[in-house]
Amino acid sequence: ILMLIGVDSYYVPITYVQDAVAKGGVCLDGSPPAYHFEKGFGNGINNWLIHMEGGAWCNNATTCLARTKDRLGSSKLMTKSYTFSGILSNQAKYNPDFYNWNRIKVRYCDGSSYTGDVEAVDPVNKVYYRGARLWRAIMDDLLAKGMNQAQNAILAGCSAGGLGAILQCDNFRALLPSGAKVKCLSDAGFFINIKDITGASHIQEFFAQVVNTHGSAKNLPASCISKYSPGLCFFPENAAQAIQTPLFLLNAAYDSWQIKNSLAPGVADRHGTWRDCKADINQCSDTQLQTMQGFRTTFLAALSSLGNSPSRGLYINSCYCHCQSGTQETWLRDDSPLLDNTSISKAVGDWYFDRNSFQKIDCPYPCDKTCHNRVFE
Repeated sequence: ILMLIGVDSYYVPITYVQDAVAKGGVCLDGSPPAYHFEKGFGNGINNWLIHMEGGAWCNNATTCLARTKDRLGSSKLMTKSYTFSGILSNQAKYNPDFYNWNRIKVRYCDGSSYTGDVEAVDPVNKVYYRGARLWRAIMDDLLAKGMNQAQNAILAGCSAGGLGAILQCDNFRALLPSGAKVKCLSDAGFFINIKDITGASHIQEFFAQVVNTHGSAKNLPASCISKYSPGLCFFPENAAQAIQTPLFLLNAAYDSWQIKNSLAPGVADRHGTWRDCKADINQCSDTQLQTMQGFRTTFLAALSSLGNSPSRGLYINSCYCHCQSGTQETWLRDDSPLLDNTSISKAVGDWYFDRNSFQKIDCPYPCDKTCHNRVFE
């Protein structure tokens, strides 16, 4: 196994939460939720790190039905083991602050960033919209396995899981002992409400459809729902203002998923003008780079709309990537990204343990030479 996947990562077997089915906390196809769990050791046995998987969303009956045919909608189709690396590593060398904690990877199969809750089951397709119940069933399972004794805990996630970590952050805090130190980490989960290259509100309309399809409104912050339409409260720039629990936002200012799917989605780029640029930032024209600098400006404005909070952490680097906590090369390695000469691992650890605050925003592209910019097929 070490030869196959490298010495800085390893496989952890799957656990199915069978009793979640009776509670209605199920994947889109009605199968039980699942996670991968490695127990803590040494002085980390009462510390818990939960990292929620991402995988975008489904926004209507057709797209949600399609997801029941793959791992993003059915635990029957998930791999039986998951590679633990980065923030999930069990080696102090690769993950100095959290290596001996109880580490859990929650698998994503609800299509709603763990917020959905519709009682009725789609009668034709037998699709279940139960993301919030699924999340709670997993938390109940972990509480029964010792998380109810947690002294330190982090709810984290990447992409749609990073959005889930924001939206469920205060709920997670409420489940744990009052004396526990609890914080949340959103990796690539700060999705912004931006118009696409044609001026259309593509991602805003999409999120509104997600919230409507999954009945998510009841699980979004009430203070946000009282001011905005439910779909707008799926955007962290609106929802995160209400969160009381300390939150760390780790994000690339040129988030590759948002550039590809919010700024220049296929429907807005019929002739494929952006295809090469979206695959490799080095292939972008000067005009396209200018548009991407505009994306960064809008992204930073959305961040600043949250206001200043001394308890918040910020690591906004100028890379073209999406999710940086779950892989060793970006979390902590000799050549991993640096911001203010600080690795992501050190910034998050310092923030969590109150050794140092960290609220840094990188200079604009292409100034950061430590980035691991993604190149897509």
